[in-house]
Amino acid sequence: MTEYKIALMPGDGIGPELTEATLKVLNVVQENFAVNFHIVYAEAGDAVLKKRGVALPEDSLKTIRESHVCLKGPVGETAADVIVKLRLLFDLYANIRPLKAFPNVPVASPDIDMIFVRENTEDVYKGLEYNIGNDVTVCLRVITRQNCERIAKHAFETAKIRPKKKVTAIHKANVMRITDGLFKNVCQETAKKYPDIQYNEMYVDAAAMHLIRTPQNFDVICTCNLFGDILSDEAAQLIGGLGMAPGANIGDNFALFEPIHGSAPDIAGKQIANPVSMILSAKMMLNWLSEKFNDTACLKAAEAIEKATIQTLLNGLTVPDLGGKASTQQMAQAIAEELTN
Repeated sequence: MTEYKIALMPGDGIGPELTEATLKVLNVVQENFAVNFHIVYAEAGDAVLKKRGVALPEDSLKTIRESHVCLKGPVGETAADVIVKLRLLFDLYANIRPLKAFPNVPVASPDIDMIFVRENTEDVYKGLEYNIGNDVTVCLRVITRQNCERIAKHAFETAKIRPKKKVTAIHKANVMRITDGLFKNVCQETAKKYPDIQYNEMYVDAAAMHLIRTPQNFDVICTCNLFGDILSDEAAQLIGGLGMAPGANIGDNFALFEPIHGSAPDIAGKQIANPVSMILSAKMMLNWLSEKFNDTACLKAAEAIEKATIQTLLNGLTVPDLGGKASTQQMAQAIAEELTN
């Protein structure tokens, strides 16, 4: 049995509550599947900045570097100093956000099943902003062929194993002709290498509309960093909100998993946050471990977590943001018990 070292970052706001909930599920995985975890905490975020003067301490970075994978709760105002920095340090170029309709959840359409494949290391999120005087500021948008090629390939490889086998590239090349023009051209070049994959394109403003109008028509969405961040949050609302939305940051040699939402300080400590986002992020982590280390036990555990989540929802147990009355920990405990069964 392989033991996986997991760097666990609870984060800020509702992060510690979601982490506690997710550990209930991962503990059951260890008890019932041939999977073993060595969990090491790596602190980061707003509270750490206040306590230690830095949002992402060197000892936390060392813990992450020495781990197989990282699982992270949401952080607050220091997100740029934590998650954006980690994406760049570990070259986690693919941000993966699957959005799927689950039963007994308020959804726009019951057949929504899309996945965002978002470039994760450049665009305006490089943070290259300047004040050039006279109340004029500039933000540089960096788009490179290398990263366009990597993210486009990831999108088409993802589409190969999905039923619809469809990729939609989203850009604004009619206005940003050079930067988005490069992204569009690379996506078109990549599409020619995958003749069995249906390919189309949308301008980002049209995509924002069609996500509301016909979300069931989307499959794999390939886009740049900023557009992917905004559109995936919009699309999450179609499946019951950000509490149903897991996420992954994947590179060639390392990966970090987290809910796509923020730290929600307004509800922190109330035990009403939806833990599904982080529980399904842990499920994605197990999928990645199964692929990287050819571990069928991780794959079985990942599949079981999703089935347990679905069964819990079918049983009618939900948290307040989905119309129910269960607490964060009650929801997690119910999923853990279904997983045991």
